[in-house]
Amino acid sequence: MIRVAVVDDQTLVRQGIVGLLSLSEEINVTGEGEDGEDALAIVAAGDVDVLLLDLRMPRRDGIAVLEELRERDLRLPVLVLTTFDDDELVLRALRAGARGYLLKDVTLDQLVSAITVLAGGGTLLQPGLTDRLFRAVRRERSGVEGLAAPEPLTPRELDVLRLVAAGYSNTEISGALFLAPGTVKNYLSAVFVKLGVRDRTRAVLRALDLGLLEGP
Repeated sequence: MIRVAVVDDQTLVRQGIVGLLSLSEEINVTGEGEDGEDALAIVAAGDVDVLLLDLRMPRRDGIAVLEELRERDLRLPVLVLTTFDDDELVLRALRAGARGYLLKDVTLDQLVSAITVLAGGGTLLQPGLTDRLFRAVRRERSGVEGLAAPEPLTPRELDVLRLVAAGYSNTEISGALFLAPGTVKNYLSAVFVKLGVRDRTRAVLRALDLGLLEGP
């Protein structure tokens, strides 16, 4: 079973998430907390595989938790749970090391699926996230000189990256572009190397920073 900790300062929200997860035979909730200090204590205890983390909390917020985990070089998968008005915070969280993002109104199946992806070493970009993050990036870049461009991506690499940004899995990209699954993986590997990143989430963030997803 996947050991999960839930940290959220809203008691009813946290209890609701824990209650949902208790219905899954794949998940074992091993910790609960109401702020960032609780989150770090839970992680220090070592009894967790995936951390579900709110961003806006007292004492130490979610961003501070992610930064502290990165400072300690702890690579625990963190799934951010937030609301529609948190675009800038979500962008900061992903840059600080969060491996995934979901809205708090997700279904049990969506939540368990996301946890399973992160526990397996993957990353998760919820469909519809990229447009909102793109707007946040544009606000950040306003009046600021752009980043140096990496080695140019090929048109097919851009096609693959845009589908990743839209939340498509490798299997779905394979079907959409009529490519073999291994070919999709090869394209993604090339994208990662060119952008200087290690995973799908960082690839999308880097592409957003560079304006590579602004085209059709």
